[in-house]
Amino acid sequence: MKPSSSPSDGGLFDGVLAAGPVRVEVSDAAWLRALLDAEAALARAQARVGLVEAADADAVVAACARLTVDPGDVGAQATGAGNPVVPLVARLRAALPPATAQAVHRGATSQDIMDSAAMLVAHRARVPLLADLSAAADRAAALAATHRHTPVAGRTLLQQALPTTFGLVAAGWLTGLDAARRRLAAVPLAGQLGGGAGTLAAFGDAGLDLLAAYCAELGLVEPVVPWHTERGRVADLAGALGATAGALAKVARDVVLYAQTEVGEVAEAGPGGGSSTLPHKRNPIRAVSAAACAAQAPGLVATLLAAMPQEHQRAAGGWHAEWRPLRALIESTGSAAHWLRASLDALEVDAARMRANLDLTGGDLLAERVSAALRPVLGAGAAHEVVRSASGNLAGDPRITAHLSPGELVRLLDPATYLGSAGELIDRALRAAGR
Repeated sequence: MKPSSSPSDGGLFDGVLAAGPVRVEVSDAAWLRALLDAEAALARAQARVGLVEAADADAVVAACARLTVDPGDVGAQATGAGNPVVPLVARLRAALPPATAQAVHRGATSQDIMDSAAMLVAHRARVPLLADLSAAADRAAALAATHRHTPVAGRTLLQQALPTTFGLVAAGWLTGLDAARRRLAAVPLAGQLGGGAGTLAAFGDAGLDLLAAYCAELGLVEPVVPWHTERGRVADLAGALGATAGALAKVARDVVLYAQTEVGEVAEAGPGGGSSTLPHKRNPIRAVSAAACAAQAPGLVATLLAAMPQEHQRAAGGWHAEWRPLRALIESTGSAAHWLRASLDALEVDAARMRANLDLTGGDLLAERVSAALRPVLGAGAAHEVVRSASGNLAGDPRITAHLSPGELVRLLDPATYLGSAGELIDRALRAAGR
């Protein structure tokens, strides 16, 4: 096959938005290979169940392997039938002797091949996507273990709230990434074969045996019935990819916030992150890129879900509408996984800055703890009001020092001693993730 002319193969924005190994697996070349692999699998399966001669099937398989196709040419010719399978099959048949050419695409409908190819593309792209996702989770696990005792400000509504540990922050990243990985890995990707109206009528009594053999040849799940207009499988894949993008975006967003100049608690090491005009800038560009890629996912998921209601036994446009958003969703999610892995691999944690930021509020971060210590003496309401009004001076307000000694206040205002079950929660996260 000639190199793909797809915008996904070397476009202006691809260095950022189509990064990593997944982009290759969803290129035009990859889609054409999947279409030809589906045709080859159909020929092999038909030979297994006795519908075509083994020699003819071998010839079809060989022709699929050697066929040279320009994606742009096939795409231009797809307008006649509304899909690229028809012109591709015509080229495949033209490459074979007339008698053997009859074994190509025998009894199948275009959507059988297109849907099967889509699942093959997803299956192949899922391998590097899961590898990057797993590597990012591994890095989060390492951060959780390394920084289990590193105190950092816990922030709610972007304001300091209570102390936590950076290890527990990373453990939260780990659980989100690992759950997304498991969900995506568990999505069953099924072959598609039903013929013109989903009855397998063209294959006679061998229809069900052929369906099983075909899916086995593809390495895909055998469906209970053809799913031409029951698109729950595509929706499941879209949902898992969208959730994965969300899990990746959460971590990326945190990294960007922790790396702000005024916060400065993490940074991405190594080259990159510069500015065209500001020489001092050190932008967390890997996390920024991960967030940008992941941000595309929700709209693409919505498009795939909107395409689900499809008419009767073969839809008038619904399955066509899935092609581009499905490819883009796999690519954007895969790119986000690639960038987040790179970000976490390069992440530098500034524990000293984290500790310094804990002191910015003059002890207010421990107001809940001081209020609890005053509660037996003043009552819950009064204790809360005293601490609230003493904000910024918890260690010096006479309404507090009258009841709590200097030594006790030092202990109460030490963020490293008010971390609750952070350590145990980290251990739970590591165990649950098998790390």
